[in-house]
Amino acid sequence: MNNYRLTIQYDGGRYKGWQRLGNGENTIQGKIENVLSELAATKIEVIGGITTDAGVHALAQTANFKISKKLTELEIKSYLNKYLPQDISIKEVVLVPESFHARYNAKDITYLYKIWNKEYTNPFMRKYSMHVEKPLNITIMKKACPYFIGEHDFTAFSKAKSKKKSMVRKINSIDIKENAGFMQVRVRANGFLYNMVRRIVGTLIEVGLNEVEGKDIPSIINSRERNQAGSIADACGLYLEKIEYHSNSKA
Repeated sequence: MNNYRLTIQYDGGRYKGWQRLGNGENTIQGKIENVLSELAATKIEVIGGITTDAGVHALAQTANFKISKKLTELEIKSYLNKYLPQDISIKEVVLVPESFHARYNAKDITYLYKIWNKEYTNPFMRKYSMHVEKPLNITIMKKACPYFIGEHDFTAFSKAKSKKKSMVRKINSIDIKENAGFMQVRVRANGFLYNMVRRIVGTLIEVGLNEVEGKDIPSIINSRERNQAGSIADACGLYLEKIEYHSNSKA
């Protein structure tokens, strides 16, 4: 079987997320699978590196699919970009070893969150950032970030419905930068739970508004109670920035 890795960008604003939910559902995975199936004249399953929620964007989602027919990388890329909606774009297509798996071989995942922090709205970025009118104190937000670092049970910061799977994830870094009214929160971890990044950002926003103290974050984590964490930040401000892979994945 020939195994191809895709690097994908998309504006998630009008989609119900990455994961195919059923016939007729408006998802990124579904759109790509439909076009690939037409190209290959057979049903194709696309495996995503991570599942993004409804309204969330991607700068570099990774996926792979297998097909018996040998196609050139350019042929696949050109066909996809011709027939996919204009809010989904294929940046790269690479033939990889058959053992490569976009999800199971992932090592670290980075999300970027954009906040527009002015009293007035930004009409050009209203669909791609969260508007916070009141001034955020970036200094105390940065001081709160280390409380999230490390391996923790992040139940309090997730809306994941299944309790059978582990809720433990390891956050490697959280960085916050501000420039000309835009605040960027970058979170890198070995994996994420449903709504986890948006809950973390929502809590940091409340810290920046002096509604929550940073020193209370460990107790929020340890509580494992979802009503203890901050509100969920808007989906429109979240971007899957990149997925890194283990060196032995040969991707």
